[in-house]
Amino acid sequence: MRSHKWFTPWLLVAPAIIWVLVFSLWPFLNTVILSFTNARPLKPPSFIGVANYERMFGDEMFWNAIVTCLIYVAACVPLLTILPLLLALLVEKVIPGISFFRTTFYFPVIASVVVVALIWQWLFDSRGIVNQSLDFLGLTDQPVPFLVDRWLLLACSILLTVWKGLGYYMVVYLAALGNVGKELHEAAQLDGASSFRRFLHVTIPGVRGAMLLICVLIAVSAMRIFTELEVLSKGTGGPGGYDMSLVMLIRQVGSGLTGNVGYASAISVALFLLTLIPLIAIAFMNREKKAA
Repeated sequence: MRSHKWFTPWLLVAPAIIWVLVFSLWPFLNTVILSFTNARPLKPPSFIGVANYERMFGDEMFWNAIVTCLIYVAACVPLLTILPLLLALLVEKVIPGISFFRTTFYFPVIASVVVVALIWQWLFDSRGIVNQSLDFLGLTDQPVPFLVDRWLLLACSILLTVWKGLGYYMVVYLAALGNVGKELHEAAQLDGASSFRRFLHVTIPGVRGAMLLICVLIAVSAMRIFTELEVLSKGTGGPGGYDMSLVMLIRQVGSGLTGNVGYASAISVALFLLTLIPLIAIAFMNREKKAA
């Protein structure tokens, strides 16, 4: 048989390398370069140093967007880490009809986030079914401003994200629970451990890897939140734009013929650095685990 040429492996991976260079690495480098310019759609860019970053640190809307994203992370990470695990423990048991419940819990995952957000907008509108129900039950005498109050709008958006993500992370936990040995539970049960203690000392350590991965995925997704807030606030970012996320701010600053692409690029770089924090944290934790 003829031996393969040395470049044969490179030919096989060349399409993937070209794809990464053209559609991932170059846009990223171009964004970093533009962040040091005053680039606009109809104006040739010129170098302005770190002026965009100085403006960013003094921009009230930037810090409001940071606060919104951090609240989102602080709420979504614990809720989407614990609730899917409890849900997975409920549907893990093999009983008649359990497949129906697993499919039902997973259904929101396959639905478009835009469609789901529109449904929630209809539910929590001033004339929506939630306000009508509260009025019918005599609990309120005027519509609750779910979608026009800063904190209520943020809470509705967080609930939407949690509800939509439950099924996806439940499936991840179901796969992780399959690797937890039943003999460990049986041994702990023989030692007199209660269900709660078995959950703490057997189940949690068994799914620790999946739990860390889910925490990172949720934190990164929450920092980049866009569609839920965009649809529920009808693109306004809530009253005064105080519920605007970083991605919404980037869209607002950089879009249109008069958009400031350079400033939007600077905020994009800041968002990239913020999303690196959870990745560095999990890498550090894994390093400590290996060292131990």
